[in-house]
Amino acid sequence: MMKATTTMKKNAVKEAEPEASPSQLIDAKVAALGDWRGKTLARLRSLIKETDPDVVEEVKWRKPSNVFGVPVWEHAGIICTGETYKNAVKLTFAKGASLEDPSGLFNSSLEGNTRRAIDFHEGDEIDEKALKALVRAAVALNTSQKRPKSA
Repeated sequence: MMKATTTMKKNAVKEAEPEASPSQLIDAKVAALGDWRGKTLARLRSLIKETDPDVVEEVKWRKPSNVFGVPVWEHAGIICTGETYKNAVKLTFAKGASLEDPSGLFNSSLEGNTRRAIDFHEGDEIDEKALKALVRAAVALNTSQKRPKSA
């Protein structure tokens, strides 16, 4: 199994070449994780895309120590980012402090004035209805804010 996992990760890194699209980079990241974190990130991604068909996937903050970068979902601004850690998948809402969270999904980054996050751990259930409501609220907030006019 070790050889198969190593081969999968090497193939995923190859897909993370600079000319790869953001969607390809996110696919490669999910494949390279190859564990519950990859499955969780893939499910969160799917829910975000189901909720907002106009969402744009980006990848930011790529560097040698993180060749896949950080998945970012945008619609008139950043909705949220998806980071993976050893023990958690963190979905950070850029303007989460301004969003209603009646289901109490936010469980991380609660002390900040702007962002709020949800840490998902192995075995956690995803409250899909509540997550979709947060995504819709984030999109509504982004699209309601006036953009400065270009000169």
